[in-house]
Amino acid sequence: MTPFTERVIALIRAIPSGRVMTYGQLAACAGSPRGARQVVRILHSMSRKYGLPWHRVINARGEIAIQDDSGRFFQRELLEAEGVEFTADGRIDLKQCGYDPGEGSYI
Repeated sequence: MTPFTERVIALIRAIPSGRVMTYGQLAACAGSPRGARQVVRILHSMSRKYGLPWHRVINARGEIAIQDDSGRFFQRELLEAEGVEFTADGRIDLKQCGYDPGEGSYI
């Protein structure tokens, strides 16, 4: 496992319940600001193996990036169960629910 992958896994594990991070934010925090697609691959291939809270990772627009309806609905259910609220257009307010691991606080 690469150091970048290890950092991404640690960061995802650290996202508190009811908070989210973006793919790009995770990549930047792990040391590769242009590595958002790598984060997607890590989530896809390692979420089950490492028990990652994959549902807490969204795109930069505050949207669920999963394309199929059932997957998108499932992620939204998991987030709502943690208290994450969605706007009428299906977005998450990153100022309200975003997490900044560097500060241990919310962005």
